Amino acid sequence: MKYLSLPDNATRILPFYLAMEEFAARIIGEDDIFFMWQVEPTVIFGRNQLMESEVNVDYCRKHGIALYRRRSGGGCVYADRDNIMFSYITRSDEVQTTFSRYTSAVAAMLQGLGLNATASDRNDVLIDGRKVSGNAFYHIPGRSIVHGTMLFDTNMEHMMSAITPSREKLTSKGVQSVRSHITTLSEHLTIDIENFKRYVRETLCDGEISLTVADVAEIEQLTLPYLEPSFLQGNNPRCEATRGGRIEGVGSIHINVELKHEVIHDLHLTGDFLPLCTNVREMLLDKLRGSKLEAEDLQKALSGSDAGQWILNLTNEQLITLLTTI
Repeated sequence: MKYLSLPDNATRILPFYLAMEEFAARIIGEDDIFFMWQVEPTVIFGRNQLMESEVNVDYCRKHGIALYRRRSGGGCVYADRDNIMFSYITRSDEVQTTFSRYTSAVAAMLQGLGLNATASDRNDVLIDGRKVSGNAFYHIPGRSIVHGTMLFDTNMEHMMSAITPSREKLTSKGVQSVRSHITTLSEHLTIDIENFKRYVRETLCDGEISLTVADVAEIEQLTLPYLEPSFLQGNNPRCEATRGGRIEGVGSIHINVELKHEVIHDLHLTGDFLPLCTNVREMLLDKLRGSKLEAEDLQKALSGSDAGQWILNLTNEQLITLLTTI
């Protein structure tokens, strides 16, 4: 795996690094690419999340915390200079294999420092059962991109105040606060953040690819769509029926359904689930359009399909239960 480096140490906004992932995936021919990055205080939320539901916008504005949306699914993340972001780009179409290979490699890297690190089935990396790294995924033809956090010594007050996890999420984890189920590397290590980054690079990578000034200019152009107000706000449609909840091992899923003549005409998904393709909504709608919100109709519509191909760990039965439970 090759490390992708920038030609300078300039401080950049978070969307630059998301665009850098896209650039690496589309332009650079190397099979496996990795890089690390840090940003000023920022909240980044998933493609399918509603900003107002997941983010304490007033708190972020008061404390100068930037807000951005990413193209991948998953949940809301706070990042700052004491949090390291990891980006992994690989030539693969196998989502779960890619996730497993990456999180296992990160866990093994932490084990090399004497930590009790494991990879979870939700694509997190844990130390002593507490999350130190959360990861999300998105796919472009022929390439998979995994990016995630590595909490080193993050400002926990900002993290807990800037993000507003739902009560159902806290209840499902059996905790009363975000702080009780996460940890930071500074609680377990004596080395500083720069030495840790050096160790990560030496452990995971066996070479380097250096970007040029011209490459940076091209990446900056790729950054612009992330800055569009319409992309930041996302899609919050008015629909006639709302179904949703939290499914263990899957995450939160909320489906807004537009019904015409008592059958499904359109739908929109929000939540911190992990989509396995970029067109989850279209795939579901293709199967469910014209069906009633009744178990028998939905079972027929989904016959021969596997919801787990669209959303990580989701079964047809769970999807049907979600849609038919008021």
